Amino acid sequence: MEHSHGGPARAAAEFGEAIEHRLEDLVERKPAWRGWIHAGFTPVVVALGLVAILLAPTTELRIACAVYGVTGILLFGVSAIYHRAYWPRRLHMVLRRMDHSNIALLIAGTYTPLAVALLAPEQSRVLLSVIWACAAGLVLFRLLWTLAPRWLYTPLYVVMGCLAVVYLPQFWQTSPAAAVLTAAGGAAYITGAVVYGTKRPRLLPEVFSFHEIFHAFTVLGFGLHYVAIMLAMLG
Repeated sequence: MEHSHGGPARAAAEFGEAIEHRLEDLVERKPAWRGWIHAGFTPVVVALGLVAILLAPTTELRIACAVYGVTGILLFGVSAIYHRAYWPRRLHMVLRRMDHSNIALLIAGTYTPLAVALLAPEQSRVLLSVIWACAAGLVLFRLLWTLAPRWLYTPLYVVMGCLAVVYLPQFWQTSPAAAVLTAAGGAAYITGAVVYGTKRPRLLPEVFSFHEIFHAFTVLGFGLHYVAIMLAMLG
C-alpha cells in the first residue's frame, strides 16, 4: 500500500480501499465480462474520433474534436487494459491512477467541441478554462490520493460533469437537439456513477456485475455525446 501523508483518517480510508480491491482480486475474482465492454468499444472510439475530425468544418473544431477523440481513446483503452488482467501491485496502481484520471480528462474533452461549436467565443473560453482547471485538479487529486474512498471521489466527477449545466440554455439556442443529447448523455454517465458508487445491482457476480453496468452506461453516455457533437458541428 502506498505511504500516506494525510493522518490517521486518510490512512484508514486508504487501508480500507486497498483491502476492498485485494478482496475483489483474490476472493470475488473478476466477472467474465470485466473490461470487455470498453475493450470492444475502443476501436469504435478511434473510428468515431477520426470521422469527427475529418467532418469538422473549421480548424478550431478539428482541434477540439482531436482533443475529444484522444481523451476518449485514453479512457476506454486504458480502462480495458486495467480491468482485463490481474496486474502486479505496482503496475495495478499506475493503471488505476491513469484510469481514474482519464475520467476527468474525458469530461473536459467532451465539453471542448461542444463549447467551440455551440457557444460564443468568450463563453467558450470561460467554460473551457473552468472545466479544464477542474480536470487538472481532479487528476492531481487522483494521482496524490489514489486510494481515496469511492464515496468521496465519485461525486467529484459528477459535480465536474454538471458544471456546464449553466450553459445548457445557450446550447439550446444554438442547437436544441444537441442540448437534449448533451443532457441525456450526462444522465447516462450519472446513472453509471450511481451504480459504481453504490456497487449495485450485482446481477451475475461471476459474469456481469455492477461494474459492467457502469461501463455500459459510459458507452451509452459517450455515444449520446458524440451524436450531440456531430449535430452541434454540422447542424
